[in-house]
Amino acid sequence: MTEGQAERGAEETPRVRFGVIGCADIAWRRMLPVLAADPGVRLAAVASRDAAKAARFAARFGCAPVTGYDTLLAASDVDAVYVPLPAMLTAGWIEKALLAGKHVLAEKPLTASHESTARFVDLARARGLVLLENIAFPHHAQHAAVRKLLADGAVGELRGFSSTFTIPPLPDANIRYRPDVGGGALLDMGVYPIRAALEILGLDLEIAGAVLRHGPTGAVVSGRILAHTPHGVTAGLDFGMEHSYRTAYEIAGSTGRLIVDRAFTPPPAHQPVVRIERQDHREEITLRADDQFANLVASFVRAVRTGGGAQAHTHATLHQARLVGAVEEKAVRLTP
Repeated sequence: MTEGQAERGAEETPRVRFGVIGCADIAWRRMLPVLAADPGVRLAAVASRDAAKAARFAARFGCAPVTGYDTLLAASDVDAVYVPLPAMLTAGWIEKALLAGKHVLAEKPLTASHESTARFVDLARARGLVLLENIAFPHHAQHAAVRKLLADGAVGELRGFSSTFTIPPLPDANIRYRPDVGGGALLDMGVYPIRAALEILGLDLEIAGAVLRHGPTGAVVSGRILAHTPHGVTAGLDFGMEHSYRTAYEIAGSTGRLIVDRAFTPPPAHQPVVRIERQDHREEITLRADDQFANLVASFVRAVRTGGGAQAHTHATLHQARLVGAVEEKAVRLTP
C-alpha cells in the first residue's frame, strides 16, 4: 500500500462523532484538546445548561453549542459522549447516554458504588457499547516499562507497595468539599493509588483496613489504606487534599526498591525517570515521553470501531470500585 492509499484509507474510515456533556475545567484544559487532535474523532457538540458556556467551548473547539444535556443525547450525529461532570452527578448521565445508544467516556469514578458500576458495565455490554472510565495513567508507557523491570528481577521478589496522591488544600467553595456533588478525596484522589496497586500487584487485592479523615463539611479530606494480596504482599496507600502535591509509587522487593515520581499526572512532554536502588547499586532510567490522555482516547476510538480493546481497563475499573466500597466499609473515620 502506498502512502497516498494509506492516507485515503484513513480519510475513508468514519470518525467517531463526540458530544460533550458539561463544561468542566478538565474538559477545557485536557480532554477536549486531545479529542480535537485525534484523527479518529470529530467533535460534534458541547452541551451545557448555560448557553453562554456551551458557546464559549464550542467556539474554541469548532463544534456546535447545545443547551441541555438531553438535547445532546437525542442528536443523531453523536456516536459517543464524554462526561466530565462532578463525581456524584456522573452516574445518571452515563445511564441516560447508554440507554440513548451512545458510547461513553466518563470521568472517574463512573459511579460511587461497585453495584452501580457493575450494572452500567453490564448495560453497555448488552447494548454493544463501549464504556470507559477516564483514569488515564494506566495508558502511559512508563507503567509497562516498570512491569517489565519487575518481571526481569530488577528488585527481586515483590514484598511491598506504597503509593501517594496528595494535593494542597483547595478553596472552601470547591465542589470536592461537597460530599453530595464532588464526593470527597477518596473518590477524587484515592482511586489513583488504589488503581496503581491493582495495576502492579494484581486484581486479587483486598482491603485490610483504612483511616479516613472528614472535614467540616463531612467530605473525606484524606486517608490511608492498608491492602494486601493473597500471597502476603502489602500495600500502603495515601491520598488527600490537605498536603503538599505528590503523585508517586514505590515498589519494595527482596533485593531493592523501585521508585516512580509523577506517576499519575505527567505532562505529555515529560520524560519519566524510574529509580532503582539496591544495597550496592543506584540507577536512574529515563523513559520516553508519552501522552496518556491521547493514548486513552485512541484506545476508546479503537474499541468503538472494533468492539474490543477496552475490556481490560473496564475489568480493572470494577475491581477499583469494589475496593473503594471495602475502604468505606472498613474505615475508621476521624472528624474535626
